[in-house]
Amino acid sequence: MSRIDETKQFIPVGIAVLTVSDTRTPENDKSGDTLAERVLASGHRLEARAISKDDVEMIRATVRPWIADPKIDVVITTGGTGFTGRDVTPEALEPLFEKQMDGFSAIFHAISFPKIGTSTIQSRATAGLAGQTFVFCLPGSPGACRDAWDGILLEQLDYRRQPCNFVEIMPRLDEHLRRR
Repeated sequence: MSRIDETKQFIPVGIAVLTVSDTRTPENDKSGDTLAERVLASGHRLEARAISKDDVEMIRATVRPWIADPKIDVVITTGGTGFTGRDVTPEALEPLFEKQMDGFSAIFHAISFPKIGTSTIQSRATAGLAGQTFVFCLPGSPGACRDAWDGILLEQLDYRRQPCNFVEIMPRLDEHLRRR
């Protein structure tokens, strides 16, 4: 099982949060609030936060600059992962992934199943690596955001977490570029 290595110091990472919705505003964005609160409470930096309509080009127009920003290590989106006609977050962001993170979806569904049963199959939660930035696409409910953060991201974004975590490999994400 995973554990905290007390000999290591916590390393905060820069995180951007994007809510994808045609109806959310800064005043009623409970899922974005849930993620922002957890990011800050865990000691990380909330480098950016935005709301985008359910539109492929609008989503990409927000996320691409974040991927290119050296202060942002992680992008977390909430919303647009279902099956309705307006749910386009995976279609917008998966083409930007250089590497798909299949295990994220599997673990997310395993965490979600005991809470919401087979309804978890209605989520197309996904994740991947775009450039040197980890991108996580979560469903649009506060509960799903809590599940993903508390059950996966909190541990994987903590440098002290053993046996391994995303923070310890961040310096090596551009190895393929340095070999040229």
